[in-house]
Amino acid sequence: MERRVTDYSLADFEARARARLAPAVPARALDPAWLPEHGDYRLNPTDIETGLLERARPAAVLIAAVEREGEARLILTERTPHLRSHSGQVAFPGGKIDPEDDGPVGAALREAEEEIGLSRAALTVTGHLDPYITTSGYRIAPVVASARGPFAYAINEQEVSRVFEAPLSFLMNPANHKRMSRPWQGHDRYFYEMPWNGHYIWGVTAGIIRLLQERLYA
Repeated sequence: MERRVTDYSLADFEARARARLAPAVPARALDPAWLPEHGDYRLNPTDIETGLLERARPAAVLIAAVEREGEARLILTERTPHLRSHSGQVAFPGGKIDPEDDGPVGAALREAEEEIGLSRAALTVTGHLDPYITTSGYRIAPVVASARGPFAYAINEQEVSRVFEAPLSFLMNPANHKRMSRPWQGHDRYFYEMPWNGHYIWGVTAGIIRLLQERLYA
């Protein structure tokens, strides 16, 4: 039987996002009492016993896809080594939601512009994933978008050491999602990793990519 080839173009990504994701930020996204389906605790259930929901602070990330040579790629960053939180790790542009932001969308777009110079004018929001709870104490609202038209990155070196684009054909293939563990505070800590082209994608970012794959390509 002929194997079906998945279309990883930006147009197909946009169509899947509009068909399968929430068209607006889910009202429950910022509800401190609601336990979403996805988070670090999915692989580490005892996290919930630590008061994770009560202390989780609202944040947002931008999952932006751009097309290169006929294939969509996700825009990712590497955080600078001196940051207090998740230093040196691969991350989506994003951060905490400030009071002056227009909710998760406003925060995600602002952070992308501040961190890597990605202009709001180049972005079209196509959908929203349910929030992702992190062990570090954040309730992240992932905002999914496409980037079109001419734009250039301008890296804020205080927060980002580099920006790169990883292909959907790799990130959306569950065969590349490895379930790993490390000793942490006296017990094994489980997480996903998906190293690509010298970039070590793991933890929260890999978990959100896994969520995106399950929603759009499973």
